[in-house]
Amino acid sequence: MSDVTVYLKCDRNVEVQSEDVFLSDLGALRCADDMTAAKLKALKVHHFGKQESKRCVISTLKLVEEMEKACPNISVQVIGEPDVLVEWVSVDKHKGIGQWLKAALVCLVSFFGTAFTIMAYHNDVGINDVFTEFYRIVMNREPQGLNTLEVSYSLGLAAGIIVFFNHVGGRKLTRDPTPIEVAMRNYEEDVDKTLIAQAGREGKEEES
Repeated sequence: MSDVTVYLKCDRNVEVQSEDVFLSDLGALRCADDMTAAKLKALKVHHFGKQESKRCVISTLKLVEEMEKACPNISVQVIGEPDVLVEWVSVDKHKGIGQWLKAALVCLVSFFGTAFTIMAYHNDVGINDVFTEFYRIVMNREPQGLNTLEVSYSLGLAAGIIVFFNHVGGRKLTRDPTPIEVAMRNYEEDVDKTLIAQAGREGKEEES
């Protein structure tokens, strides 16, 4: 029987909710033979033990070896990542009050932390003195309490933050990713590369 070409495209980082990791969890697989594709997708490539780390790095060399053992008549073409970082995540389907308390705590820290940062910055640059001096130059008199300049600046600051972060509540102003999403994506990629490189140096990468 002639060889069947199988194309394997693995992701760099995947999360699984089961102790058993199957080939279909690691990325996409394409093959002209439907039976071969189904068999390979159901191939178990790793098992997380109770005492083991919930994170491992699997090399595509091991995946190709396991695939060839299961189906000797295949030719594997790897077009994705050379290594896959797999993390076992235990997800509680019935989220209790603890999850809501954690979310509320994060919101409070973010809100008051941001407010404190803005106030500290304004205090460092002396924004009140700038407003007072500008008001004297324009109006030729001393400011009395809250004035239009301070209100306009506050509204403009809020509008600028919304436009910059491209996010209002659960909606985006445009389809472009927000700066936070870009920063988090870059951070995740750096972490993944570091963990994969560290696993390779420590000999913990599963290659065979």
